[in-house]
Amino acid sequence: MAATKQSFFGRFAEKTTQYSGSTAVFVSAVGLVLLWAATGPFFQYSETWQLVINTSTTIITFLMVFLIQRAQNKDSLVLHLKLNELLAATKGASNRLINAQDFSEEEIKLIHQFYCLLAEKAKEDNDLGETHSVEEAEDNHHEKLAAHRE
Repeated sequence: MAATKQSFFGRFAEKTTQYSGSTAVFVSAVGLVLLWAATGPFFQYSETWQLVINTSTTIITFLMVFLIQRAQNKDSLVLHLKLNELLAATKGASNRLINAQDFSEEEIKLIHQFYCLLAEKAKEDNDLGETHSVEEAEDNHHEKLAAHRE
């Protein structure tokens, strides 16, 4: 699949996010803070001098939160797509989990309980790789219990 053309904002946000995480930007930010601190005596540590750093850092932080969240959303979606591909391609994997990120909180809790039960059954059976569903785990567990009772 060919890469699609991103919007101007998409390209800008991606480049800004990459650049803002670089060593050069960090060193520059430290340098600006040191420069600001060094000018304190010249400005007699006035309220305006303090307001400059407070306002600057607040604005930068405010804007960066949105860029970072945008990058996180994209990374999260890509991760989900990759996991969905693995689920869809793996024989025996439950396709119920494809697009699990779209489930409601209640559905996620229910599925979590499902897998907790499956994990408990697997612990009881001492065989983590054998079962693929709670039903199979319960059947195997009952068969083993029956065999031990005989």
